[in-house]
Amino acid sequence: MASFPPTSPSNRVRIVVATSVMLTFISYWRAAAIVLNDLASSAFYACGIAEQAVGKSAPWFIVAVMLFSFAVRAVYVESCSMFVRGGVYKVVKEALGGTLAKLSVSALMFDYILTGPISGVSAGQYIVGLINETFITAETHGWVPRAIHNLFHGAPHFNVNLTSVVFALAVTIYYWWENTKGIQESSEKALRVMQITTVMVVLLMVWAAITLFKSGYNPVPLPAPENLHFSKESLGFLRHSFPEQSLAKMFGLLGILIAFGHSVLAMSGEESLAQVNREIAHPKLKNLKKAAIVIALYSFIFTGLSALLSVMLIPDAVRVPVYKDNLISGLAMYMWGPLLLRLIFRAFVVVVGFLILSGAVNTAIIGSNGVLNRVSEDGVLADWFRFPHRKYGTTSRIINLVVILQLLTILASRGDVYVLGEAYAFGVIWSFTFNSLAMLVLRFKYKGVRGWKVPPNITIAGYEIPIGLFSVFLVLLATALINLATKSVATVAGVSFSIVFFVIFSVSERVNRKKHDLAKQQMKDHFQLLQSDTVERGTLGIRPGNILVPVRDYNTLTHLRWVLEHSDTREQDVVVMTARVSQFGSAAYGLSTEQIFSDYEQTLFTRAVSVAESVGKKISLLVVPAKDSWSAIAQTAHNLESSTVVAGLSSKIPTAEQAFLLGSAWEAIPEPKQQFVLQIVQPDNVVDTFRIGPHTPSMKNEDVILLHRLWLNVTREPGLENVHHHDILTQALTRFARDFGAHAHEEIVKELRRHSGEVDPFPVRRIADQIDTVESGSSSRPERHDRENDRDDEAQHSPKE
Repeated sequence: MASFPPTSPSNRVRIVVATSVMLTFISYWRAAAIVLNDLASSAFYACGIAEQAVGKSAPWFIVAVMLFSFAVRAVYVESCSMFVRGGVYKVVKEALGGTLAKLSVSALMFDYILTGPISGVSAGQYIVGLINETFITAETHGWVPRAIHNLFHGAPHFNVNLTSVVFALAVTIYYWWENTKGIQESSEKALRVMQITTVMVVLLMVWAAITLFKSGYNPVPLPAPENLHFSKESLGFLRHSFPEQSLAKMFGLLGILIAFGHSVLAMSGEESLAQVNREIAHPKLKNLKKAAIVIALYSFIFTGLSALLSVMLIPDAVRVPVYKDNLISGLAMYMWGPLLLRLIFRAFVVVVGFLILSGAVNTAIIGSNGVLNRVSEDGVLADWFRFPHRKYGTTSRIINLVVILQLLTILASRGDVYVLGEAYAFGVIWSFTFNSLAMLVLRFKYKGVRGWKVPPNITIAGYEIPIGLFSVFLVLLATALINLATKSVATVAGVSFSIVFFVIFSVSERVNRKKHDLAKQQMKDHFQLLQSDTVERGTLGIRPGNILVPVRDYNTLTHLRWVLEHSDTREQDVVVMTARVSQFGSAAYGLSTEQIFSDYEQTLFTRAVSVAESVGKKISLLVVPAKDSWSAIAQTAHNLESSTVVAGLSSKIPTAEQAFLLGSAWEAIPEPKQQFVLQIVQPDNVVDTFRIGPHTPSMKNEDVILLHRLWLNVTREPGLENVHHHDILTQALTRFARDFGAHAHEEIVKELRRHSGEVDPFPVRRIADQIDTVESGSSSRPERHDRENDRDDEAQHSPKE
C-alpha cells in the first residue's frame, strides 16, 4: 500500500481498498424514521380496514394494539441487545433450529412483500380521492368545460383502483433505485418524510381538539362483545359454522380476540427495527432504546388517536362508504372551520399521506433486504445474491428479487386495499409469535451477553421467571391461531406463500451444502474492492491524524474493539489494514485483486466489520502488499499522516521489540516524515505506549541529579551565570557525537556495553533479521488455516492482534 519514493519504480504498489455497505451508521432519529415510515403509515388505512371487519368499535382495538406494541417492541430490543445482526431468523435459529427459522422467515417475507404494495396502493387511493373530489367541486361550480363534461358524462374522474396501482408501481420503482444506492440515501429521505408528517400530526391533533370543543363528537362504542358487528369476510372459515352475528355473543372473549386480530396490522414494522439495528451508531444499545421510545410514542399518538378521532368526527353515513380507504382525508373534511381551509388541509394530509405511505415502501425494501442478507449469510440462499453492486456496494440482487415480487403483488391486487390488508396481517402476527417464542426459549438456553431484558421478571428458588415475555408470547399465539380461522384470505395466501418460500430456502440450502461444507465454512461478507497505485489521503477519503490499526489474526481483534470504544470516529478516522506479505513485496503491482485480497482477507475483514457493527462506528479497510509487514505499517502510517498506530500483543515478540522493529522501519522512510504514537493493547486491555520517531527520552532520577550538579558547577564559573540545563545537554551531546566518530569510538562502545549489561550487542537486530528472512522466503500463505497455523503465520508477518 505504501507509496515509496518515485525514484524507485520497483517500489510501485497496488493496494486494495475494501468497502462495505455494512460500514455506514445512522443516528437513532434516522433509525426511528425508517421504522415509522412503516409503522406510522398504517394510520392511513388500518382503522378503515378494521372497521369494515368488526364495526364501529374498531378504534378501541387499534388503541389496544398500539399499547400492546410497546411490549412487542421490548422483545425486539432484548433480541437486538443479544445479536447485532438479529431479527426473526437469527433469533429463531439460535433457539429453535434451522427448520423453524426458515419457516418463520418465510412468513416474515410475506409480511414484507405485502407491506410495500398495501402502502403504495393506499397512497394512490389518497391521491386519486383528492383529485376526483376536486373535479366534483369544480363541476359543482361550473368550472369544468362542456367538452370535458361530455367526455366523462359528468364530472371528470379517474378509476380509483387502477390509478392507485399505477402510483404504487411508480413509488416502488423509485425506492428500488434509492435502496440500490444505499441506506444513507434512503434514511435521509425517511427522516425528511417524518419531519413533514410531524407537522401534519400536530396540526391534526390541535385542530381536532378545537373541533371536539366547538362541535361535539359521536361516541365510540366500547369494545364489548355486544358492540362487535363482524362482516362475513371477517369471520373467515367460521362463517360456515356459526350464524353471522351470534359468534361474539356466544363466546365473548373469542369475539374480542377476533376483533383484536383484525386490528393487528396496525403493529407492522417491528422487524424493521431489528434489521436496522446493525446500522445504528454508537452507543448502539442506548440509541436503540431511544429509537424504540420515539417509535412507541409517535405511533400511539398518531395511529391510536387518529383512529378514535375518525369515528368521533366523521358521520357514520360517509365514514365507511366514502372514506374507508382514506379516513384521515375524511377527518380533515369534518374539522370545525371554513370549507376552503379544510380543503387546503386535506390537500396537505394527502401529500403527507402519499409521502409516508411511499416511505413504507422504502422500509419494506430495507427490512426484506436485511432479512434475506441474514439468510444468505447462513448459507440458506445462494451466496450469489449478496455480491455487492459494482458501483454502490449494496446487495442489489436481493433488492431486485424483493421489488419484483412486490410489483407482481401490486398488479395482482388490482388496487384493493382491504384484500391486501387482510392478507398482510398473516406475516405480521406469525413473525411476532415465532420471535417471542424464540426469545422465551433463549431466556433459559442463551448464556451470552444480554444487554437488556423485557420486564417484569421474578426469581424463585434461583430460577428467573420471565413473566412479561411469557405474557407477550401467549397473547401473540392466541391472536395468531384466531387469525388462522377468521382470515381466510390471509390463511390461504400466507400459508401458500410461506410454503413456497420454505421450499425455495430448503432446496437452496441443500444445493449450497453440496457446493460448500457449510458446517465448517463460516459465511463471509462481500466487499466492493477498489485498487489504487499509491496511498493518498485525499483519494481514500481519510483525514489526517487518523488511527491506523494493523490486523492479522481474525480470532484476536481485541485491540480493534478497544480503539473503537475509546475513539470518536466522527472526529478521527479509524483505518484497519492488513499486510499481504509475499515474495513480490511492495513490487506487487502486477498482482490481481484476487491475489491480494484472498479468502483469508475476506474472513479477516468480515470479523472486523462485525466488531465495528457491534460498537456502531465506521472503519476503513485496506490491504497492503509487502515483503515486510513492519515497513508496510510504517509507510502506511506516514502516507496517511496517522497520529497513532494501535497493534495487538504478539505471542512471541515482547512489546519493546515490536516498538523497535516498527521504529527501524520508520527510520528507513526518507525525509520529511512525522512521528506517531504506537500503542500495543494486551488482552486485559493494558496498553503499552511508545513514541516512534524523535521524542523526548525518559531520564533516570540519577541522571537528572547528575545534570543538575553539572549545572551548579558550571554556573559558578565567571560569565556562565545564565547557562541553562539544556545548554549542558547540548554541549554534552555535541562532544559525545564528535568523540564517537573519532578516536574515542571503541572506548565509548565498551563503556555502553558495560552499562547495558549485554553480552551480545545486537540481539534485537538479529531477531529482526531472522524475522525478515522468514518473511522473504514465504511467497504466499495457504488459503485455509486452522488456529495453530494462524498463530504461526501471525508470528511471521506482523504483530499479533
